[in-house]
Amino acid sequence: MTPEPNAAAAPSWPLCDLPMSAETTSFIDTQITHWITSELAMSASFIAVDRPEPGELPDAMRRWYIRMRGDTKSFITVWLTLNQRTLAYETYVLPAPEENVEATFAYLLRRNIEFTGAQFGIGDEDGLYLTGSLPLQAVWADHLPEELDRIMGTLWACVERVFTDILHLGWASRFL
Repeated sequence: MTPEPNAAAAPSWPLCDLPMSAETTSFIDTQITHWITSELAMSASFIAVDRPEPGELPDAMRRWYIRMRGDTKSFITVWLTLNQRTLAYETYVLPAPEENVEATFAYLLRRNIEFTGAQFGIGDEDGLYLTGSLPLQAVWADHLPEELDRIMGTLWACVERVFTDILHLGWASRFL
């Protein structure tokens, strides 16, 4: 378990789905940053972490870029985004398939049934993404390290599980 940073007690939690206060969002931001820093220092899987410079994103957006080493896909970059109500996560898997497009999409839709906490989708320029989100209540205080471990592990495992198959489906002629 990742040690907790030396911080003040967690702010009180709202009883309804209201946007988080600036105090609460800052507390969660600090907790996420601490977990990421600890994992980068201790884990061979984490190879780089970056955050946008102040002013690069809208003031309310808090985002981390985490680069992990993969097995079948050399690198997996995960974007964590702390929103007012959710912690969103995504990873870019591959660009739009060049061939067998329907078969590739059907394959990914079938995999969505098997995965918990993440789903495949089509993003910008028809690129293939793996995404998910959690309400902030799920990552609050004591549960944050375990949920971040689960998120990163889920994204890593899902990409590793399907990468070769979708590569061979969407770009079949390159493997003849």
